Amino acid sequence: MTDLSALRDQVVTLTKAVGRFISTEAQNFDRSKMEEKGLNNLVSYVDKEAEKQLVAGLEQLLPAAGFITEEETKNERGEEYNWIIDPLDGTTNFIHGLPVYSVSIALMRQEELVLGVVYDITRDECYHAIKGGGAYCNDQRIYVSKAATLADGLIATGFPYYSFDLMQKYLQVMGSFMQNCHGVRRLGSAALDLAYVACGRFEGYFEFNINSYDVAGGAILVQEAGGQVTDFRGGQNYVFGREICVSNSPAVQEEMLKLIEPFWKE
Repeated sequence: MTDLSALRDQVVTLTKAVGRFISTEAQNFDRSKMEEKGLNNLVSYVDKEAEKQLVAGLEQLLPAAGFITEEETKNERGEEYNWIIDPLDGTTNFIHGLPVYSVSIALMRQEELVLGVVYDITRDECYHAIKGGGAYCNDQRIYVSKAATLADGLIATGFPYYSFDLMQKYLQVMGSFMQNCHGVRRLGSAALDLAYVACGRFEGYFEFNINSYDVAGGAILVQEAGGQVTDFRGGQNYVFGREICVSNSPAVQEEMLKLIEPFWKE
């Protein structure tokens, strides 16, 4: 049996080391060195090198585990355990010098998230959780907000940046949220959106056309901090289903899903 507590501590150490590399590179980053994987889908040598460092370190910590990685340094599934990695969530922010980006790592055992680490690099806040062990920011236990209703909440989301087929529907959803909460924010790092729900800065977060490596690390943070995590239909296909809705409570989750549902029917 894997000692998740000890493994979590080792992953936190590794994540912070890679975060320091990213922070150093940010000081003199040359935009001419960025690449486009697709329309508005940017990547830099920093993403690639950070991912190589993470994969090398995680391979030593749990040799039998497989990998799901954004930059495809290594994508080989393991039989029992799989790491899900985004080495630099918020690449566009990073490239433009906007200090909102993170490292996100999750570990899945079969189909269950059992460990998550999200490192908010510029704030030096490392969020981490293991299954059944609660959620933390650095050494401080964190919990979701106590706001009772959506009307009392601040909500995070993400905008489509290369797949615009459902953009009009999504704008309608956002319009509905704007009229029913304190406000809607778009930070540009899904992992941080989730971490901020876990620590009570946001009451909820929703997004579609999202990838497993964007949300896996943060999803377990929200769960272990006492929050709710589902897909847009209230189901559990949020890691690989490309849509996610999270909140601080069952009541707020129900309100959020009801706002999404009229515009998001299959």
